[in-house]
Amino acid sequence: MKSFLKYTYIAGFSLLLTVTAACKKDYLDRKPGGVELSEDFFATPDGALRATNAVYNQMRNWSVHVFSFIGIASITSDDADKGSSPGDTGSDKDQLDAFTFSASSGSFNDFWIGYYQGVARANQVIERVPAIEMDETLKARYIAEAKFLRAYFYFNLARTFGGVPLISTVPAADGSDPVTPRATKEATYEFIIKDLNDAITVLPERSAYDAVDMGRATKGAAKGLLAKVYLYQKNWTEVLRLTGEIMSSNEYDLKTPYDKIWTKEGNNTKESLFEVQTAVLSQGGGGSQYSEIQSVRGTTISVGGWGFNTPSQSLVNAYEANDPRLKATIIQRGDTMPDGQVIPSSAENTYYNKKAYVLPDERSPKGMGDAAKNIKILRYADVVLMHAEAANELGNGATAAIDVNAVRFRARGFVASQLNGLIPDVAFTNKDAFRTVIWQERHIELAMENDRYWDIVRQGRAGTILRALGKSFKDGINEVMPIPQNQIDNTGGILTQNTGY
Repeated sequence: MKSFLKYTYIAGFSLLLTVTAACKKDYLDRKPGGVELSEDFFATPDGALRATNAVYNQMRNWSVHVFSFIGIASITSDDADKGSSPGDTGSDKDQLDAFTFSASSGSFNDFWIGYYQGVARANQVIERVPAIEMDETLKARYIAEAKFLRAYFYFNLARTFGGVPLISTVPAADGSDPVTPRATKEATYEFIIKDLNDAITVLPERSAYDAVDMGRATKGAAKGLLAKVYLYQKNWTEVLRLTGEIMSSNEYDLKTPYDKIWTKEGNNTKESLFEVQTAVLSQGGGGSQYSEIQSVRGTTISVGGWGFNTPSQSLVNAYEANDPRLKATIIQRGDTMPDGQVIPSSAENTYYNKKAYVLPDERSPKGMGDAAKNIKILRYADVVLMHAEAANELGNGATAAIDVNAVRFRARGFVASQLNGLIPDVAFTNKDAFRTVIWQERHIELAMENDRYWDIVRQGRAGTILRALGKSFKDGINEVMPIPQNQIDNTGGILTQNTGY
């Protein structure tokens, strides 16, 4: 199924990956993608479309969902090790793995710049599209899509750094605007919540989009992201309400086989609330390096990569016996892949992330650096497990057990409980014990999907879990990452540092 997001970047916004540096505010991108625009760009419906597509395009950017993102969200966690060759630090991925990083470690500045460029592109749409004479319904949808994406950018910034500067307007072209100081974490979350509520009132359901527009933000995606924001605030009533609305909408289900979710066959199914769109294009430019940095390294395999972000032994040990999700998530030496490739015994690491494996129809003619691997941002199993967690916290253990067992039913391959020795259903006992069951199910179901570090932080377990693995996690400090020293210096100290860095 061809999606608009895979193909409409070609005209006008196909190569918008340049950075606009602005002396003391280098995280602000004053033009969509940093390119010169004609004076009448924001005067036409086509300009509105292209500006909105440019926000989506940023989601594939190196600084948003590739190396620094995976380092911060995954390599820091108990899911993954640095991987690659022992002598290849990945600039600072060894520091992220061990929690020996500092405010000068490059991943944080890279992440910061990439996400604020996304915010800047969204702000262009939100501020400048309203004046365009065009279909009012379509105009409102573009603005709602930009608000959803801006909320997502800010959510990952907040999960990483805590309170951050809230930039909600297009800055002056001459750079005369004063530097915006950091907002509190609470104010940052309120900003995100408002954007998502605004988006929910306008965005259509998934089924309202045709094949051309598949991949755009939907009402379900906005509700799902808002539920996740409330999950981090322990607002269980709102989590239960929003996830319940998604589950009763009949827009989503758990019918995609688990081992197909991260393949081309699993793109944009009813499992997915939102995913970053990629494509194989003859001229290149449709993919990202998301898979390249995680693919098998140091072998003769034709789809080899850099080998970073390898599944840890701790993750392997966390699976129950006979859980099919293990083979669907983790590549081991000697495995035969679905395309017939055999992972040789000489592979540098014992394990690799199968969810990042590139099959033949996902391979770009331009090489692994342009692989067409959709990146799953929010999927239905996550929604169901959020619903379970909220139900459990609100005293409805029976509902929580039904939710968890629905996820496990799909994991078993849609077979009855305990058939052929596969993982059994779980039974509710009490709230505290079942909370642990739900957290364990999240760990396995969402393994290697770049959520684990943030998940164990919000659960209050990061220090205990990570120190047991030899990581130098410090309670009261490492729940957030340091504000990049470059950004503090560039603002003359107006941006303040997090405690302990």
